Amino acid sequence: MKNSEIVTPNTDNNKKVHFVSLGCPKNLVDSEIMAGTLMKDGYSIATEADDAETIVVNTCGFIDDAKKESIDKIIEMAELKKKNPNRKLVVTGCLVQRYKDELAKGLPEVDHFVGSGEFQKINDILKKEEKGSKHFHLPTYLQQVETPRINSGPRHRAYLKISEGCKKRCAFCAIPLIRGDLQSRKLESIVSEAKLLVAGGVKEIIVISHDFTDFGYDLRKKDSSRTESPIELLRALSEVKGVEWIRVLYLYPDGITPELVQLIKNSPKLIPYFDMPLQHINDYMLRRMNRKTNKIDVGNKIAMIRAEIPEAIIRTQFIVGFPGETEQHFEELMSFIQEMKFDRVGCFQYSPEEGTGGFRMPDQIDEKVKISRFTRLMALQKKISKQKMKEFIGKTLRVIVEGTSEESDLLLQGRYFGQAPEIDGVTLINSGEASVGKFVDVKITQSTDYDLVGEIV
Repeated sequence: MKNSEIVTPNTDNNKKVHFVSLGCPKNLVDSEIMAGTLMKDGYSIATEADDAETIVVNTCGFIDDAKKESIDKIIEMAELKKKNPNRKLVVTGCLVQRYKDELAKGLPEVDHFVGSGEFQKINDILKKEEKGSKHFHLPTYLQQVETPRINSGPRHRAYLKISEGCKKRCAFCAIPLIRGDLQSRKLESIVSEAKLLVAGGVKEIIVISHDFTDFGYDLRKKDSSRTESPIELLRALSEVKGVEWIRVLYLYPDGITPELVQLIKNSPKLIPYFDMPLQHINDYMLRRMNRKTNKIDVGNKIAMIRAEIPEAIIRTQFIVGFPGETEQHFEELMSFIQEMKFDRVGCFQYSPEEGTGGFRMPDQIDEKVKISRFTRLMALQKKISKQKMKEFIGKTLRVIVEGTSEESDLLLQGRYFGQAPEIDGVTLINSGEASVGKFVDVKITQSTDYDLVGEIV
């Protein structure tokens, strides 16, 4: 999990707030909304926590590692309160929504606990509420056109959240318990925000939700006259002037249709990057996970994408150690990865989450077995990735420049369309000059396991 800090210039007042945003990009957008709300109310954003009168930790509660990271960060920020008794500590997000009573009892140093449906009221909470207040009336807040928001990422890219919650009930996932059922934003609200982002300099819009392919289902179910759908949304976003890349994350395989693939194929702004979480490939395991697909269907979807868009990048993720997974099931998964040669693969060791279907299942897997399977799977994918990266040597790619490399001040760092920010590798530029946010053509001369190296041509 990445730790994101929102940074904007400070102004000459004493109302300074520092944000620590943990977890996924959807959580980051919530932090950006809180930042925008407070800045509208006269706050400035402090780069360092020790400079702020208010610290906000926006937590993640998805799996055990994320919970531990969130708790550790809260404790770290609580230590700063000892240096300044007047400093306020606010804890928000999914972990709080899920474990509000336990956290309130165990962390008395926290001034305010704010759930995932009340964070947009943070300015009122800080002004009016007494120490120890708790706010958990709703599971989620659906962003509106007028919702203030500060883009905390590089000026040239931004996340665009299109919905909240999820209508699926996968047996390993606690998201519906935390965020509730699917709530889609209205199309006009999403397009309006996209136009504002582009007006602010954004060239790459990254569309996020819990499942993009379910977008609009709830709106159409409530009102048959509504037409919101994944296809309509992508068409509308493609018409926004000034945007150059539209990247979609989290397309569940059962919702990928020939119409969607054709739209991406024929729309220059829609980059052919398919982030398709599969979780497993054995049919028995997929049924236990309550996934609405099977091995044959998944194979057909992958074949369709590659036949229609040979240059398409397919990213997926798998869970190892789900209850009942045998060595034979795991070997079938490994064979599938070897056969498909995915461009990107992420892997999680199953984390039993109370309230989910998997938590109650028999045949839980030993932690050592989970670690072994995780290690073997990632070792296989590393070999596949290394070979795939070599295939780019000699090719010229269109790359968006991100800035100075994290590895060396002597290199620039960018991404071609097949590299999503924060989760994939990068393209290192060792020859040529370009400003941040500019698109350049880069000839690839070297590769590593996950990164590319080249020169501007």
